[in-house]
Amino acid sequence: MGYTVYLKKNEERQILAGRPWVYANEVFRIDGKDKNGALCNVRTMEGKFLGRGHMNHASKILVRLFLKEDEEDDEALYFSRIHAANLCRRELGYDNCYRAVFAEADGLPALIVDKYGDYLSVQILSLGMYLKKKEIVSALVREFAPKGILERSDVAVRKKEGLSEEVGVLYGDVPEKVLIEENGLKMEVDLYHGQKTGYFLDQKENRLALRRYARGDVLDCFCNSGGFSLNAALSANSVLSADVSPSALENVKRNAELNRLSNIQTVCGDVFELLRTFRAEHREFDTIVLDPPAFCKTVSEVRDACKGYFDINLSAFKLLKKGGHLVTCSCTHFVPLPLFQKTIENAAQRSGRRVTLLESRMQSPDHPVLFGAEETQYLKCLILRVD
Repeated sequence: MGYTVYLKKNEERQILAGRPWVYANEVFRIDGKDKNGALCNVRTMEGKFLGRGHMNHASKILVRLFLKEDEEDDEALYFSRIHAANLCRRELGYDNCYRAVFAEADGLPALIVDKYGDYLSVQILSLGMYLKKKEIVSALVREFAPKGILERSDVAVRKKEGLSEEVGVLYGDVPEKVLIEENGLKMEVDLYHGQKTGYFLDQKENRLALRRYARGDVLDCFCNSGGFSLNAALSANSVLSADVSPSALENVKRNAELNRLSNIQTVCGDVFELLRTFRAEHREFDTIVLDPPAFCKTVSEVRDACKGYFDINLSAFKLLKKGGHLVTCSCTHFVPLPLFQKTIENAAQRSGRRVTLLESRMQSPDHPVLFGAEETQYLKCLILRVD
């Protein structure tokens, strides 16, 4: 007999609203026996069926729901969900590089699949999905017919599931670097060592939007491999790409060469220090991009994260010419849009500049948001005019 989880009274409200997770502290009792990672049924205290999902006692997320009562997590189901997710992206016009499966938002919790040309890069973040790796790979091969599939499950969150970090080829052959095309630009992606599954695909629409605002002298902070820099270079006079990573800046130079862009220069250093140095040197820019890494990964770090956002945005406001543009981002769901925007408003007030909001953007549509699961809406991108 498998597990059946009964929730405490009224704890089903968020699940009925769309959240696909059951936390251990929401459980009234558990009947039956099985192994970690196995399917279990979830019911209200009164016995009403709510859904089925993988169970893991080692995780704070006890059950990840994704099945109805008459569904099984076999290869046919994985292919059906993967095919449906991919079809949605193709209908949106995505072709060469995009997120093909976005975990809970596509009905496949803890599974991420990114497409880079003829190759796939996947992350498997839960024990239940890990135990179904063979079925998932088979479904991916059937849907995409890729030349190779790489697993990039080298993320710390797997430890909460009792899993170790893993990187390795799951199918075919995967070269270390792959050439993709994004927004009409060529990009060389390091699938084995690049950020996330190789590259930040979630910013593609925001990078394209930058072309409308980038002009004169542009400063791209936390530039990584140069996605924002390349798009800015198409409409600006000059771009200065700043990052603490020498290897990231080498990627910027390589990608600039691939696109025959000669107006991009790089500077290596801590962005916080660089902004202060530019201020001391009385340098000014027409456009500044702030796309920092996640400043917090837990609720307890939110206060410090907001201080970090305040500091870098205050520095950016002071460095912008009159009529300049600031593109400022946050990629952690722990800092929701209202808090992020309020933090930027406070920095604007402290700077003494007149600031207007032109656009409020989010992650690209291949990273859809699941209503009821606020964690799936994580990326914020504000485009501001500074006078």
